[in-house]
Amino acid sequence: MSRFEILMPYYGDVRLMQDAVRSVLAQDGDDWRLTVVDDGKEPDVPGWFESLADPRVRYFRNENNLGVSGNFNRCVELAEHEYLVLMGCDDLMHPNYLRVIREALRRFPDVGMVQPGVLVIDADGQPTTSLADTVKRRLYAPRNPAPVRMSGEPLAMSLMRGDWLYFPSICWRTKDIQNASFRSDLGVIQDLAIIVDLLLAEVSLAVMPEVCFSYRRHAVSESSVTAFTGKRFEEARRFFRETGDRLDAHGWHRAAAISRRYVSSRLHAISLIPAAGRKAGMRGVGAMLSHVAGRRA
Repeated sequence: MSRFEILMPYYGDVRLMQDAVRSVLAQDGDDWRLTVVDDGKEPDVPGWFESLADPRVRYFRNENNLGVSGNFNRCVELAEHEYLVLMGCDDLMHPNYLRVIREALRRFPDVGMVQPGVLVIDADGQPTTSLADTVKRRLYAPRNPAPVRMSGEPLAMSLMRGDWLYFPSICWRTKDIQNASFRSDLGVIQDLAIIVDLLLAEVSLAVMPEVCFSYRRHAVSESSVTAFTGKRFEEARRFFRETGDRLDAHGWHRAAAISRRYVSSRLHAISLIPAAGRKAGMRGVGAMLSHVAGRRA
């Protein structure tokens, strides 16, 4: 019986998805299964999976496009094994990924989430760095070089200061994440939302420093800045304020205060002001400044 369900919600670049699948097939052991749920219509994809002829791989194609949250929820519904990974279809597992996860669960058998060490790569697969990743690493992530277990309000406080997790690399206890769901009213911040749900349900996290996963960060294009000028940051303000209320109701008042300040999100908006100005003019700059000031759009 497999122990790990590796789930890949897929939409987009076929070549990157195939590389991601191959990286899963390079895992050792016989305690895992890969399930790919295709939310697109690329014509050659079903045939490629059939050609793999690998009993460890399942492939499904949605009849209708479910969108990001819908396809994530569909993947979680299909999970049958004790632990799952919601891997990005353009990310890469290193051959040691499951070995690191197995070791984490041996050390900390009660945890419901495992965050392993992550290498950030660019669109071409080369190691890269960005302001966001540098801030995550230097300001927000735990600095303990050894494996560590985190939980409760201290972990909530840490993540409200700045989300230093790499969602597609996390291994989850299936029953925990199946008791939650991805919110259809959220886009870019839905990963942090479900983590908050789990923390409030007393699910703990193991952090393993050994690098075993490559997270692909695509450059922010000029055209995408237009989308960031309003909707993205209005969503963030709404989320952090709502989360502050939930944390307060749970008795986590320090974490609630940090959430309502959402400093890291404001700093992110500041970093995007030059690009927003070039693309959207004063309208874009005004939207960023509204977020920085904490005003409703």
